[in-house]
Amino acid sequence: MRKKVIFNDVVNILPDTIEDNRGSFTEIYNKKKMVELGIEDDFIQDNSSFSIYSNTLRGIHFQINPYAQSKLIKVDKGKIFDVFIDLRRNSSNFETHSSYVLTPKDGWLYIPRGYAHGFCTLESDTKVIYKVDNYYNKEFEQGLKWDDPFFDINWPIDKKKLIISDKDLNLPFWDNIRDKIDF
Repeated sequence: MRKKVIFNDVVNILPDTIEDNRGSFTEIYNKKKMVELGIEDDFIQDNSSFSIYSNTLRGIHFQINPYAQSKLIKVDKGKIFDVFIDLRRNSSNFETHSSYVLTPKDGWLYIPRGYAHGFCTLESDTKVIYKVDNYYNKEFEQGLKWDDPFFDINWPIDKKKLIISDKDLNLPFWDNIRDKIDF
């Protein structure tokens, strides 16, 4: 396994793949190797999402303390445009964001606690798996509106064909919750 820094402390973890005439073998997760790469989170829950159609947007979500979560995200099938926003007040990248296109060949994307996260599907039949290091708690769940002008995210989607849940569609703008969020 090897890592590549994507944005501040968001990293791409690339597992080693062995190929032969049968196909390939990949060790997709190894805690010992993750620790060697500097990722020491204790991932305690695995989640999966499946999106039937491209142009599906999920997010932008995060949980506040004491239920903040680090995430390891992997595309099992399809392709996503992944977005992460640094909401840690003491970070030199506070209130900045970046994105990364993730496919099954790209391994894991590690997003530490204190980031908001969301993605949109770039292909139909996309399956995303992710590990988190803290349990979900609805009372500590927060989110940001996907088209928040404060962040001005350049989503590669057709906004007229956007598929999004009512919950995500009605998330607040950053300016409305900024003073309440403290990582």
